[in-house]
Amino acid sequence: MSKSNTTESDLLLLIFNNTNNALVGDATGLRGSTTAGSLYVALHTADPGEAGDQTTSEATYTSYARVAVARSSAGWTISGTAPTQAANAAAVTFPACTGGSSTCTYFSVGVAASGASKILYSGAITSLAVTNGITPTGAIGALVCTED
Repeated sequence: MSKSNTTESDLLLLIFNNTNNALVGDATGLRGSTTAGSLYVALHTADPGEAGDQTTSEATYTSYARVAVARSSAGWTISGTAPTQAANAAAVTFPACTGGSSTCTYFSVGVAASGASKILYSGAITSLAVTNGITPTGAIGALVCTED
């Protein structure tokens, strides 16, 4: 059984934009956080999979770090139906490589700036060879998470 299109949109709005999801349980529903905070985008060299966390196959080039993206409409755009999608509303720019290399083929959206944090969503990206001097960037709308 699948969710309705409205429920898919409401769920993505709650997670990515910190928007309350009314009438789930009672009139106040599922509440957004008091302080919206950020979600953290990571790059991966292989699919982290459903059993993985944000450290699974995470990029390892020198200077690499996850990027914080605000849980708001400035950080994420929610659109569409079948599937409903969340996509980055602004470019997500990772630190420039200062040594080593990584070939990144996946991204994930998680809950912490570092460590083995849980993955909320992940997806494939166009293969990106990161070597010295390269600054990996997810263009606007390139990092897409779906609910269907």
